[in-house]
Amino acid sequence: MTLITTPRRPTAFAIFLIVVALLGLAAAFALTYEKFFHLMHPETTPSCDFSIVVQCGKNLSSWQGSLFGFPNPLIGLMAWPVVITSGVALLGGSTFARWFWRAFGVVSLLAFVFVIWLFAESVFELGTLCPWCMVTWVATISLVVVFKGWSFKNGVWGDAPWLRSLGTKVLSWSPTIILVILVIEAVIAQIRLDWIHYL
Repeated sequence: MTLITTPRRPTAFAIFLIVVALLGLAAAFALTYEKFFHLMHPETTPSCDFSIVVQCGKNLSSWQGSLFGFPNPLIGLMAWPVVITSGVALLGGSTFARWFWRAFGVVSLLAFVFVIWLFAESVFELGTLCPWCMVTWVATISLVVVFKGWSFKNGVWGDAPWLRSLGTKVLSWSPTIILVILVIEAVIAQIRLDWIHYL
């Protein structure tokens, strides 16, 4: 079993995992609450419905909002605590086997693909921008970009010098990469929905 060790405790990365996961968990909890509250009180309007475009009610009631037969936010309620626990463990000095970080990377990449699909469905099919969904998108995109850089840099996917160098570059450029992805989404949503008009 190969453990991934770093020259010093990855405090900044651990704190990042905790913070981004807390944001994602808060969004998942809020969406789950809204879903269950609306099921119990179908005559009410979700508190996250701000306009015909900026709302979460339509997303939660759609088939896309329960792709696997249960509300999508339940996935977040299960997954984000794993990220928080990983960050806390790193802060405590724990190390994890390479297979753990590889599994972490694969699952986070699947989550990235999922939220991009949800974004496309929300904008092009449902015609909405769900506020709490957008928090989830930001958290997931940020997690994937930063983790990919960190994992390459720290030998999760191999010890080749070029791979570690790539990881260092991705990490240093991660704020820009994340911002570019979010700006692209915002522009697409603006062109499709004119969401600024409804703020």
